[in-house]
Amino acid sequence: MMVFIGGLHRSGTSLLFRLLRDHPMVSGFSRTGVPEDEGQHLQSVYPTAKALGGEGRFGFSSRAHMVEEAPDVAETKAARLLEQWGPHWDLSRPVLAEKSPPNLMRMRFLQSLFPDARFVVIMRHPLEVALAERKRVGRQPVWSLLRHWFACHDTFSADAPHIRRLLTLRYEDLLSDPQRSLEDLLGFLGLASTPEIVTTEVSTGRSDRYRTDWERLSTNPAYRPYAELLVRRYEADANRHGYSMRSFSSSPRARSLEQ
Repeated sequence: MMVFIGGLHRSGTSLLFRLLRDHPMVSGFSRTGVPEDEGQHLQSVYPTAKALGGEGRFGFSSRAHMVEEAPDVAETKAARLLEQWGPHWDLSRPVLAEKSPPNLMRMRFLQSLFPDARFVVIMRHPLEVALAERKRVGRQPVWSLLRHWFACHDTFSADAPHIRRLLTLRYEDLLSDPQRSLEDLLGFLGLASTPEIVTTEVSTGRSDRYRTDWERLSTNPAYRPYAELLVRRYEADANRHGYSMRSFSSSPRARSLEQ
């Protein structure tokens, strides 16, 4: 069984991937020499996020959203991916995992190549993602990073009904109750819990710095009007995805779709 993990950069994809990779029945890329051991960097079938503009921008590209391929083309591309990824997996293990943020927008494409695959998407509060990305992508403004979050997740939401086996997790749940989030994930994959996965290493304070940044921004008289404008502009968009620009809490836990 193949498992594809997706979600925007800084949303917890790497953390979730490392936890799953520790399971004795799972093989995930490790020590490959590419950023975050992401499969997107180990293949030549489709463009990487960097080729589409990079973190905080790739979702604006018309090439980021990938849908179903014709059966003969899908078969050829699936064979090429397996050829390129195979050397990095332990093929004796029953579950093969691959993680890349742009999987968020290419689930339909990957499902057409691997019809029995399962998909796991992790979401994080749009403000936290925007503030975390801002520290990595330079001068891109917060409003643009927020717009990118909503563009990508709107596409994901439209694609989700087409995906037969999909689990959506919240980063906030992973931090507050990592064991339960892990059990949701393992149950979705039909795997038993195992002592090899140590969730106690998950730090509940991973979001503190970004929440502090937002508090400074929203209370500073010089920047408060800008913060208030962001809240008004994107509140309805955030609500649509179970978040609020006025709070860092989120809506219910994992959602699983299996048709």
